[in-house]
Amino acid sequence: MWDQQRITLEPRPRGFHLITDDVVDALPRLGECTVGLLHLQLLHTSASLTLNENADPDVRHDMDAFLRDLAPGDLPYFRHTAEGPDDMPAHIGASLFGTQLTIAVHKGRLALGTWQGIWLGEHRDHGGSRKLIATLNGEQART
Repeated sequence: MWDQQRITLEPRPRGFHLITDDVVDALPRLGECTVGLLHLQLLHTSASLTLNENADPDVRHDMDAFLRDLAPGDLPYFRHTAEGPDDMPAHIGASLFGTQLTIAVHKGRLALGTWQGIWLGEHRDHGGSRKLIATLNGEQART
């Protein structure tokens, strides 16, 4: 079984946001897949995807605080500043965290650990809506 969906996420403020439910809700055939893989590809260079803590929002806050400290927008050697001081740090965040995830599917559900969730890292102050391509591949339940 192959299925592919384009997912458009609502604009979010700068920071890390739990999007697991957004992804699952956009995959109507997920429940049909007994074993497989879900590949997520974010179609942007100034945002990221990562798999991390899904319960305590302080983890998302702390990750954003760390990234802002690691790559602030006022570094004097940045040349890529035409789109604002948050642009080059956004590209750094996207490269560090990545823009793709592959998650196992088991018995019609994402095989996530108890405390794992899919995060969108929004690295721009005003990034706008974000688009994902979700590709599901696996064995379909037999009826």
